[in-house]
Amino acid sequence: MSEASRTVVRGGLVVTAADEVHADVLIEDGRVVAVAAPETEFAAGWSAARQIDARGRYVIPGGVDAHTHLEFPFGGTFSSDTFASGTTAAAWGGTTTLVDFAVQSRGYTLRDGLDAWHAKAQGNCAIDYAFHMIVSDVNERSLREMDLLVAEGVTSFKLFMAYPGVFYSDDGQILRAMQHGARNGGLVMMHAENGPAIDVLVEQAVAEGRTDPRHHGEVRRTLLEAEATHRAIALARVADCPLYVVHVSAAEALAELARARDAGLPVFGETCPQYLFLSVDNLAEPDFEGAKYVCSTPLRPREHQAALWRGLRTDDLQVVSTDHCPFCFAGQKELGRGDFSKIPNGLPGVEHRMDLLHQGVVDGHISRRRWIDIACAAPARMFGLYPRKGTIAPGSDADLVIYDPRASQVISARTHHMSVDYSAYEGREVTGRCETVLSRGEVVIDRRTFTGRAGHGRYVPRGTCAYLH
Repeated sequence: MSEASRTVVRGGLVVTAADEVHADVLIEDGRVVAVAAPETEFAAGWSAARQIDARGRYVIPGGVDAHTHLEFPFGGTFSSDTFASGTTAAAWGGTTTLVDFAVQSRGYTLRDGLDAWHAKAQGNCAIDYAFHMIVSDVNERSLREMDLLVAEGVTSFKLFMAYPGVFYSDDGQILRAMQHGARNGGLVMMHAENGPAIDVLVEQAVAEGRTDPRHHGEVRRTLLEAEATHRAIALARVADCPLYVVHVSAAEALAELARARDAGLPVFGETCPQYLFLSVDNLAEPDFEGAKYVCSTPLRPREHQAALWRGLRTDDLQVVSTDHCPFCFAGQKELGRGDFSKIPNGLPGVEHRMDLLHQGVVDGHISRRRWIDIACAAPARMFGLYPRKGTIAPGSDADLVIYDPRASQVISARTHHMSVDYSAYEGREVTGRCETVLSRGEVVIDRRTFTGRAGHGRYVPRGTCAYLH
């Protein structure tokens, strides 16, 4: 092995979903070659062009954010992060792989949508990336295309019970897509909210003059998330298809998932940092500031947070993703002044997921290994990337983060790297920070200096869900 192509990370506490051990990590040609105790003769003999001192730090796998929306069309505008800015911000926050959503537009094929997203991403990403496929026009042709996409590594398909006229599919269309997923091994992802009922409540609220951002949360009732979650599970049972419910925000919806999992059904769920740390109090901030926090599913009353943390501890929720879909306050969120239904739905968050979840460790909600599981290993397993991603083991990609668990930082739009003019966590102090980040062995953040480049990131075809094998 050539010393020039080697990197050794020395003396850190290597934390994976399975284990914690003080170890040195040997990297060559973008892969982990060996992990060994520092005092062994084997590790002591490693020579390398780059030596990284990780003493007093954690060495953790690079994060896998399995739910982002970069350059995403919504509400007459586009999310403000490009693939260049969004993947750079992800790297700053210790995420080294993201799975974005390619969109099938009505009247077009899945291939049209996937090709458009490849064109947006290719040559622009600072970290590795993959795609899910949003199926918004379920018909015989798009159902056949699902089979073709699974064969080439796009192995998950998102459908919407919300947004009639935009992404919405009715129960019959959802059932057909699930039947195809059952046959081709694809994982069906579901935005579970009763869209037609929500639209009635939105129309009534606006007609009655209840137009402030806080009413966004009031009309998207927890019962309408729970009902849709229950219905999605029932349809998945009829189709004998696995189901992954995205951005679970309400205790009632989580209870539906827990009940299904207790019955042994292949049903999975994710939540997002905003539901763990923010609440309807933010939506109610005065002077239209609440618009910054409009996302769907919406923020809930604070008491739902404890249920979600408990769901993460009990594995009724397996993954924490960001649903990163940023819109600037100026010129974008402001489109909904006087009518909350016109506020683009989405929050920025790709840069802060790893740190916010580490705060969950500090606060006693989860263990260190559970932090790595929900942020790295479980999303990699769920979406066919493990063990290439999500762990530190011989043969895995050398996606590593040197993490300082004692560093204190204050989250702010003044210092973040996302292309958005506000932070959803402005002024929040958290403990822990990514210090150095490696993507496939290349240092992209070097002691809090960005050394990466657009174009380093590669597209990663995915296998099928490891939880189903």
